[in-house]
Amino acid sequence: MNRILVPTDFSPQAENALKVAAQLAQKHTSEIYLLHSMEIPMHLATTHGGAKPEAVFFIKLAEKKFTELLQKPYLQEIEVHEAIGHGEIYNDIGLAVEKNNIDLVVMGSHGASGFKEMFIGSNTEKVVRTSKIPVLVIKNEHPKFEVTDFVFATDFSEECRWSFNEALKFAREAGARIHLLYVNTPAGFKTTEEATHIMNNFVKGMGSDNHTLNIYNANSVEKGILQFARESKAQLIGMSTHGRKGLSHFFNGSISEDLVNHANMPVITFKIQ
Repeated sequence: MNRILVPTDFSPQAENALKVAAQLAQKHTSEIYLLHSMEIPMHLATTHGGAKPEAVFFIKLAEKKFTELLQKPYLQEIEVHEAIGHGEIYNDIGLAVEKNNIDLVVMGSHGASGFKEMFIGSNTEKVVRTSKIPVLVIKNEHPKFEVTDFVFATDFSEECRWSFNEALKFAREAGARIHLLYVNTPAGFKTTEEATHIMNNFVKGMGSDNHTLNIYNANSVEKGILQFARESKAQLIGMSTHGRKGLSHFFNGSISEDLVNHANMPVITFKIQ
């Protein structure tokens, strides 16, 4: 974990993510790349003679906020690079990841209070859907970000092997125990014997020794993930994403918000290759 990208709109949520990134950077001697996307339409950004006054104003304002941010005590011993993007946030992030060989994106979420709200229709969901590297989503402030128990929810299909390997790497670097989770739902019910067989075949030869295998019965996958994570006192939830499908395969049907409004722990996603 040599390079960490933190997109920022200078909001409190973005700073929560930056504080977590700073803790990770100190632990792994990483560099942080701060990115602010202005998303100014081209016809407003430039004229034949150069940048329009409106664009110059917003650039100067962003530079001022960068200067203030870089003076924060928690960043003083970390190498930080800052940049301003001018396109859609997920495009700017993709370019920054490729240009700077980024290992991890850490970003804040403006999601209301639920698991689904954290992603669907938000900039965060767009980044998760398009990112080729892991994305760690932070909702709250974490004065001490420490992961000892990490729940990785998967359907244990072959296509999830690569993303599981990435999750294993993250767990090892964090010094965490990974709890593999299969959520048994009425729509896709499997017996304990069937689910156990699938899980054992999945982890065979994967080189994971610090893990547990878990089957949890729930009315929906998302409810099962949240309930199991709470009961196991995990500090982090991980899952695979399907690129263009994003997280939609987890969110089929409506969910009562009062059942998911305790999804306040961080979530990390790994794209299926």
